[in-house]
Amino acid sequence: MNTTSTPKYAPQAIEAKWQETWFKPNVFKAEAGGAKPKYYVLEMLPYPSGQLHMGHVRNYTLGDVLARYKRAKGFNVMHPMGWDAFGLPAENAAMKRKTHPKQWTLNNIAEMKKIMRQFGWSYDWSKEVTSCLPSYYGPQQALFLDMFDKGLVYRGEALVNWDPIDQTVLANEQVVDGKGWRSGAPVERRKMPQWCLAITKYADQLLADLDKLPNWPQRVKTMQENWLGKSYGVEFYFKLTGEGLPADAKLQVYTTRPDTIMGTSFAVLSPEHEYSALLAQTDPKAAAFIAEAKAMGTAQEIVDRAEKKGYPTPYKAIHPFTNEAMPVWIGNFVLATYGTGAIKSAPAHDERDHAFATKYNLPIRPVVTGPGVEEGKPYAPKGTLINSGKWDGLTSDAAIQAVIAEMEQLGIGKGKTQWRLRDWGVSRQRYWGCPIPFIHCPKCGVVAAPRETLPIQLPEDVEFTGSGNPLANHPTWKQTTCPTCGGAAERETDTMDTFMDSSWYYLRYLCPYTKEPLDKAAVGYWMAGGGVDQYIGGIEHAVLHLLYARFFTKALRDCGYPVGDEPFKALLCHGMVVGNTYQAADGRYLYPREVELRDADGVKAAFERATGAEVKILPMEKISKSKNNGDSPDGLLAKYGADTLRLYMLFTAPPERDLEWSEAAIEGAWRFLNRVWALAQVAAELPTTQTAAPDRALQQKLHSTIAKVSADIERFQYNTMVAACMELTNALQAADSAAQPALVREGVATLLRLLNPACPHITEELWAMLGNSTPLHATDWPTFNPALAQAEEITLVVQVNGKVRAKLVVPHDIAKDSAIALAKAAPEVQEWLSGPVLKEVYVPGRLVNLVGA
Repeated sequence: MNTTSTPKYAPQAIEAKWQETWFKPNVFKAEAGGAKPKYYVLEMLPYPSGQLHMGHVRNYTLGDVLARYKRAKGFNVMHPMGWDAFGLPAENAAMKRKTHPKQWTLNNIAEMKKIMRQFGWSYDWSKEVTSCLPSYYGPQQALFLDMFDKGLVYRGEALVNWDPIDQTVLANEQVVDGKGWRSGAPVERRKMPQWCLAITKYADQLLADLDKLPNWPQRVKTMQENWLGKSYGVEFYFKLTGEGLPADAKLQVYTTRPDTIMGTSFAVLSPEHEYSALLAQTDPKAAAFIAEAKAMGTAQEIVDRAEKKGYPTPYKAIHPFTNEAMPVWIGNFVLATYGTGAIKSAPAHDERDHAFATKYNLPIRPVVTGPGVEEGKPYAPKGTLINSGKWDGLTSDAAIQAVIAEMEQLGIGKGKTQWRLRDWGVSRQRYWGCPIPFIHCPKCGVVAAPRETLPIQLPEDVEFTGSGNPLANHPTWKQTTCPTCGGAAERETDTMDTFMDSSWYYLRYLCPYTKEPLDKAAVGYWMAGGGVDQYIGGIEHAVLHLLYARFFTKALRDCGYPVGDEPFKALLCHGMVVGNTYQAADGRYLYPREVELRDADGVKAAFERATGAEVKILPMEKISKSKNNGDSPDGLLAKYGADTLRLYMLFTAPPERDLEWSEAAIEGAWRFLNRVWALAQVAAELPTTQTAAPDRALQQKLHSTIAKVSADIERFQYNTMVAACMELTNALQAADSAAQPALVREGVATLLRLLNPACPHITEELWAMLGNSTPLHATDWPTFNPALAQAEEITLVVQVNGKVRAKLVVPHDIAKDSAIALAKAAPEVQEWLSGPVLKEVYVPGRLVNLVGA
């Protein structure tokens, strides 16, 4: 087919037109009910930084393909979008730019929304939610009170990172080298009153219900299991001796490895432990060590990365079975919030304890052996006990049970199931967050705010000094009256952790305008059958966000909302968009387009185009504006249009793998769409009837492509979906359009329908050009004829003793006996059959394997 004289493809001229066609009347609006089956597809909502990056583009394109496909398949599709709009960056921007967080955030939303519309993602914008608006956080306050009434919210003490200069609690990521990120002051790890959610009440359900999620990646479920951290062990005590201790002093510890009890040679206290504090009262060096340790931050991952340090105490822990008086240390790596705040150490069988014992010359006694034991190195696996007296020769599992039984018999310990999971502290001493709906009364104590006063709105006349909580410093906002006694009282000035906002947004999408927290009818309709049908996002959210959302769903279920047991029926975690970073000698980061790559003696080198100077090629990493290792979406939109970028995101890598940035690949997607454009231009001039019989091979290609693309979308194999469309394009371009005009025209129309979820603008334009009055977004998905999709001939692989010796072209419906006879008769097979055939294996339509003597 000749396509050389057709008008050029100009995406800028058509994309804005179709976006207006879709979004002005909101053709993607979804409502609960009706005869169609429901389908809820959702991508993780963004933080409105003001900049859309290529990771966003990939995420939202993956979801949009599925949403458009499911609509064409006859589903009632919910596909909403919103904004996770609270957060510390807005407060930082307020200080830096002398603006209000609300204005900064809403301006960013407007900018990002404009770019999102240009990509043509088929969102129902009438369901948009913005977490920093009272219409969202007011219902969130009501849900908080629902959970309080259910006994799932309480006020307790928790360890926090306290900045003594800025007078605020810092997130772990705001602690840099033990100092506040803004003030530079040494951070204090202290206990403070915190509002908490009793997520631990759901630990068993959160673990067991992972089995209800077969369509989640196993690695995500494993990460959740590890975070929940269910373990069985023993909690027991050492008798403790030392100056200043009570006569009956005991040190409680918990261990999952009681089989290593005979290898225990010392114990370690957390800096916050009561005995650490007791020592600090009389030992200035201990007090200084504790202060240093408390500056590290409260997160386990921070502690794990830090250098392990210790301070020896004058205390001794008495071994329960040997009566050995073992040293007791204070360690910066033991958290007060995990277990009992103290550990027993068997350094021969734990890498961290081994390093600590080696550093401080503490005894190391191997008591477990097994395959892979190395001299001088810790052996962590379970195995067989040695050097353990009466337990020698027992397996670790048997010894664990035996040691627990003996401790229970002696009355010094008890077998216990323990969880790594801790209750969720949600208090934040910040302005830009959802106000916690409670009141502090000097007479009545802490009282829930009356529901009729919700939403408790943030004041807008606040001052951002960087010191303290603007809500606590506000002259009037916190002043109120007690709803119980009517006396003077103060509002709670803490706001909620922003993870709260993203733990239920998928429910508020379904009823964004209702005055109640949730419309039970709408929620019941869309969440039926297991929740959101398909959830899509990055692997970096595999633990906390997903865990909190799962908890929220279960808690709201128990509060009487019809949300089901789990929020997300199926989960796709896609890879990142990554690219090489190029750095000039003066430190500048160069865009890929500013660099020329050359191959010198097999070694790749990079040179700046403008100067010719060689530049460093840094390792592949996530693309970002700070490193200039990928172009911005808005610049690429202007150059290539949305459909090219969407196609590039889908074709370059399978969704679950990282996508390597390549403008050459973008150019390839651009060239393909130009071919489709030219092909459709010619097809539009072809007659709709023909006298010749349809070309069987072209029919087969057409119908088999429909089958493949349909199956590939269902399996998220978007790269092979695009490849199948490219192959169909090749077949249509090679076809004899003069002899087969109607079939070619039908084939091009089908190609447009198959490509529409990936490239909606160009396909809508060309579909209309073919004379169709109903737009593609309202057109059903094409169906295929299985008989026509079946090739008339197939390639049959023939093996002799498992090795391929021939490939035969045979009829697709060949019988087993015929296939085996043809295989035996093939000359290239006979030369490998020196004796009788002992076994014949036939895989219909694919393979014959002949096993010879």
